[in-house]
Parts: sequence; structure tokens; C-alpha cells
Amino acid sequence: MSVMKRGLTLKQVEQARLSTLNLVLEKQMTVKEAACILGLSERHTWRILKAYREEGAPALAHGNRGRQPPNATPEEVRIKVINLARTMYAGLNHTHLSEMLAEREGMTFSTSTVRNILTDAGLTSHRRRRSPRYRYRRIRTPYEGMRVQIDGSHHDWLEGRGPWLTLLLAVDDATGTVPHALFREQEDTHGYFLLIDGLIRRRGIPAAIYTDRHSVFKPTRPVFHARDCTGNRRQTQFARAMKELGISMILARSPQGKGRVEKMAGTFQDRLVSELRLAAVSNIHEADGFLEDFLPRFNMRFGVSPS
Repeated sequence: MSVMKRGLTLKQVEQARLSTLNLVLEKQMTVKEAACILGLSERHTWRILKAYREEGAPALAHGNRGRQPPNATPEEVRIKVINLARTMYAGLNHTHLSEMLAEREGMTFSTSTVRNILTDAGLTSHRRRRSPRYRYRRIRTPYEGMRVQIDGSHHDWLEGRGPWLTLLLAVDDATGTVPHALFREQEDTHGYFLLIDGLIRRRGIPAAIYTDRHSVFKPTRPVFHARDCTGNRRQTQFARAMKELGISMILARSPQGKGRVEKMAGTFQDRLVSELRLAAVSNIHEADGFLEDFLPRFNMRFGVSPS
């Protein structure tokens, strides 16, 4: 049976403590025995027994029960955060939302505070995290710019405000930063040449690039057409250009092989899509211009120091 204290219910532990103290008062148990049962010192048991005699059952509940903590978020602020999460910042995950609130609204909260406010209001994060699976983690290169992973991500980046686009991005293996990225209508050779050009202008020529086996990087002809009429192994225009620049090409045999750029594409599909919506970007030219502001902020937030 629950016992009330000024409209509050005693917890199960407190109710068990009440029953034990009643046995002491009825002379069916000594204070020393009660202290052993309750896991308290005999002195403290005498203390709570005295309080129980003077105040009754309410004395067993914690004194702060039902009080507003001094560091609690004011109700009007909670309502404002919830309204912003439902309107202007709809679709942002909890971490991204806490960053936007600090950057644009001057409301600085920890991610856990934002999560608690929204969860209490029934607003869960739309991006569910899968439980991690054990995989062999590829060791990062020791120096920035040594190896770069590149890939394209075809997605509804503008959420219906414009056509579907392909984001070509390069991820530095040592730092996890994105030195260059650009939008294209499709994943093509010209787009990857522009990506490499922007990468070299910003960070210099990498020693190696890690790619998938897209037709831009590897010929799609059958094995018996793998060499041309002179006996040389066939190469794509992109592969030939990389050879001229002295850049080694590593072709991954699975998405996990170039996991950093794959994961980065997923992160961009969450964060970049939300920020493109906030900026009302509706075409490829505006999207490319927005990347100039987005990438430095993103790299500062998520980049790591090379070993």
C-alpha cells in the first residue's frame, strides 16, 4: 500500500523502512536489529525513528521530494524549445538542434537537456542509431592529406524544392574532415575531376585516393577486354589522370572498405539536408554556395588531429 506525503507517494524502499520502524515501535524488534535489516547505522536508525515519531510517515520521504530544482529549465523556455523543434527546426536530431539553438537563438543547453525536454514532449530524434557491430577499424594514416576517400551520394538533398542531386565529397583519412565537396546532377567523370581539382587547390596532391568500383574509376568491360590493342591494361580517363599526378588509386571491394566516406555521407544526409532547408536552398548553384560556409563549420566541429 502506498503512503502519501503532501500529495507525494513514498517509494518502495521508504515503505519497507516504514514497516520496519512500526515493528520497532510495537516492541517486536530492537533498533539494532532494524538497523541491520535496513542497512543503516544504529545511530542513523535512531535518528529516523525519532523523526517518524514526531512527523509520521511523511518524515521518511526525502526533503527535496516535489521541489523544483534550482537549476531546472524554466517552463517558458521549455515551451519555446519544443515550439522551435516542431516548426523552424523540425527534422533536426537532438545534437544538431542543441547546436542550432546555441548558434542562432542564443539558447545554450547540453544535448542531454534538449533530449530530455523533447522526449518529455514526445519528440524523439528522427535519426535512430543502430547498435554498433564489431568490425576491424582501418588505422588512420598518420599525416593529413596522405590518403583521401571519395564517393558520391545520390539523395533528395533539397527535399522536393529542387531536383535530386548527387553530392561528391572527399574525406581526409587522417583527420576525418571534408576538404572539398560539390553537388552534381549525376555521378560523372567531370564531377570527380572538379572534386580532385578543388581538393588539390585546398590541400595539395594526396598520395592515394580510396574509391569504390564505379565505372568512373574502373572499366566495366569483361575480363577479356581488359587490355587494349597495344596490350596495355585499360584505364578510365580518371584513372589515367590520377596516374599522371602520381596518385595511387585503391579500389574498395565493399562499402565497409571506405567506411569513413560512407558514414560521412549518412551524416550529411542528416545535418546538411536540415541546414539546406533552413537556408531555403532550392537549386544546385545555391547548394554549392552553401557548402562554402557549411564545410568549415562542420570540419571545426568534427575534425580530429592527425596522429
